[in-house]
Amino acid sequence: MKKSLIYIPFLVALISVCVTSCSNDDDLSSTSVVRATATEENDFDRWLTRNYVEPYNIQFKYRFEDIESSMSYYLTPASYEQSVAMAKLVRHMCLEAYDEITGSKEFIKNYFPKILYMVGSYAYKTNGSLVLGTAEAGTKITLYNLDNLNPKAVNAKTAYFKTIHHEFGHILNQTKPYSTDFAEISGPDYVQDQCFDIYTTDAKALQAGFISPYASKADSEDFVELVALYVNRTADEWEEMLATAGDSGRSKIESKFEIVYNYMNNSWNIDLDELREIVLRRAAEAPNLDFESLDD
Repeated sequence: MKKSLIYIPFLVALISVCVTSCSNDDDLSSTSVVRATATEENDFDRWLTRNYVEPYNIQFKYRFEDIESSMSYYLTPASYEQSVAMAKLVRHMCLEAYDEITGSKEFIKNYFPKILYMVGSYAYKTNGSLVLGTAEAGTKITLYNLDNLNPKAVNAKTAYFKTIHHEFGHILNQTKPYSTDFAEISGPDYVQDQCFDIYTTDAKALQAGFISPYASKADSEDFVELVALYVNRTADEWEEMLATAGDSGRSKIESKFEIVYNYMNNSWNIDLDELREIVLRRAAEAPNLDFESLDD
């Protein structure tokens, strides 16, 4: 009985509190105490509106946001100056390259990811490898390591821009699938997540018929690696890679690339030889861009 008597007053008190609280509901303010942090718009924000949002409907996010960041890594924000430089480089080397070959901004506006998110640091995996870029369901591309970007030293093979062409290739493939004949050429040789364990050098991958170690992960990765590496290499550099592949590797790569080339031409009216010429020219121009002015 004593045990029951101990709890009865507490229960009565709790009911009293509930009744009192409910009776005061009408006195609560309709204004939420949770408010978004106000960010003052700066010159770069206005530049991004003119050069990304209005022509392409793309958000270029350079302020650090937890909701956009991966909680799997220790990450740091990208600096303002590096973000300005990257925004100008991506526009010149990637977005406008497709504008030039298609004759319109509509292609990028319709198909390119709607968010580009910048991170200052590398993303380190537990095995010690580095993540340079990631893509999410065709809606967002994240670029890491802006802290080490040297805008005056970029070229066509700089990893950021190869990553963008790679990820954009996935979106195009998901929109218009490529022929199943492609996967059959290297079918049993794809190694999934063991790609870097089995093909520890570019030469080993090439000799097995893959344009890069990562291309051996799956046919979808193989396909877009062929696009990304082709447009970022000169004809001589491409031929050097094929020569390293040897007779067997070269035969497989050339058979797969023929499917890639025809797919881009027939599905998207994009000639990869012409796109490569545009990309390489714009890459050569990129170090001479004005990375400070926000007047354009």
